[in-house]
Amino acid sequence: MTTLALKYRPRTLSDLVGQEGSVKALANALKRAKESGRIHQAYLFAGVRGTGKTSTARILARALNCAEGPTATPCGVCDPCRAAEQPDSSLDIVEIDAASRASVADARALREQAQTRPAFCRYRVYIIDEVHMLSTEAFNALLKVIEEPPPHAIFVLATTELQDVPDTIKSRVQIYPFRLIPVGLIEGRLRYVCEQEGVPAEPGSLRLVAEAGQGSMRDALTILDRVIAAGDGQVQEEAVREQLGIVSAHLVQGVMSSLAVGDSAALVEACRELANQGADWATFWRELVLAFRDRLEAEARANKGPHELLRWARMLNLLLSRERDLRDSSLPRVVVELALITAAQLPHLAPLDALISGAATANPAANPVPRPAVPAAGPPPVPPRAPQVAPAPEGPRRPTPAPPPAPVSAPPKPPVAAAPHPPIGTSAQLRSACSEALRLGTGLLRPFATAPQMATDLAWQPPVLRFRFPANVRQTLQDFEREKASPHLLAALGTVLPGLQSVVVEFDGDGTPAAPERPEDRLRQEPGFQELLRLTGGEVLEIRKDG
Repeated sequence: MTTLALKYRPRTLSDLVGQEGSVKALANALKRAKESGRIHQAYLFAGVRGTGKTSTARILARALNCAEGPTATPCGVCDPCRAAEQPDSSLDIVEIDAASRASVADARALREQAQTRPAFCRYRVYIIDEVHMLSTEAFNALLKVIEEPPPHAIFVLATTELQDVPDTIKSRVQIYPFRLIPVGLIEGRLRYVCEQEGVPAEPGSLRLVAEAGQGSMRDALTILDRVIAAGDGQVQEEAVREQLGIVSAHLVQGVMSSLAVGDSAALVEACRELANQGADWATFWRELVLAFRDRLEAEARANKGPHELLRWARMLNLLLSRERDLRDSSLPRVVVELALITAAQLPHLAPLDALISGAATANPAANPVPRPAVPAAGPPPVPPRAPQVAPAPEGPRRPTPAPPPAPVSAPPKPPVAAAPHPPIGTSAQLRSACSEALRLGTGLLRPFATAPQMATDLAWQPPVLRFRFPANVRQTLQDFEREKASPHLLAALGTVLPGLQSVVVEFDGDGTPAAPERPEDRLRQEPGFQELLRLTGGEVLEIRKDG
């Protein structure tokens, strides 16, 4: 039984679909050969599988040997044309599979055979399929005969891996590219085949088959053959989806809609349904990515705002980045669920300008209870604590004799009152306290925990903490100097130094800061920027200058 791919194989140049450039070039070459009697004798057809390379080689052999040729429209009834239909039974059309005859001995035998004149036809045509499989020695053996072939020999090489063909061969042949066939052309060809075979096709079913062919006409025809068998002589969309493992379009659109609104519960339920259907996760992922791409294109054509476009673009980028994980993972369902739930949260993230504007509006509200204001009143808070300890509101209870022990709680007052400076007695205690505060801070501050120990002088002069370092450690402490105005650094040191408002970093030598103030340093010291970092809990990792 002949398959559809063989039955509807192209037999003339006009039958080739999607290769207009190569068809036109070959037709013109044949026309010039008819007029001048000269034609190039070595060709290389390069392209992906199923795009018509070998079929075109046979068509070229027929066109060259036709009784009316060379011609781009062979008659199809003369003996050479009929012989081209069965290359295996023709002495003058030699097809060679380079994958099985790749040795240098085979190449030498071919070189000697090429000297034999054709038995019945005008030219003896040698079609070498998958020529990239030849060994280096075999290519070298063919160089001379391809460059200067006998006048009766035509060589047609076909390959799917053009990059593996040596440059010495490429320079001696005419290269014709065979490109992926557009989906629309494949669909039209499939519809023609169904009409010729009397097979009814449901709307949209042939489109799915054409897309599954991925640019290969032969693959699409092979799939169509299988689908017709599964559909009892019909092309049904449900049969196509079942045979190809394609998820229903309704489910794909439902997943995309759930992603758009951030409905994580619906996404988990969709994954459960896919698992129950036994769907192929890679195929589903491909369908979802294509649906997102179409949605992004629609948003762009509708001139939506940048935030809307970037939201869809970020979700699509996330889906694409998980494709490799999906292929390599032994738990594809987990990869899909994790990626979908992560993407579902992207619409809820506020843009940066919204955060900045929110911080600006939050400043007035935050000012009545600013945290810096409490430490700034570090020395004054001592009087407020005295009323707390001394039970002033409990004056009416003075008749009871118990209050006299209250003076026992009075001794704690002198240490508190004696703390216009922090409750740190020595320089060693100050260094230790600052190091511990930095070590317990955020991840960005922990590398700075050794800075207090490296300082030659560490002085607490409320509300300023001064560091002085040797000149030879400037390079080592450049990150610490850059972060001296960070609200996270001030907050961490403020836990042991109440009232801290700024940190000064100096180096020995000239008594001045290590480097002049840079634009990024001024940015870090901006009150609005510090407030934004405090509200968002963010950290400055890198500062770049646009342009």
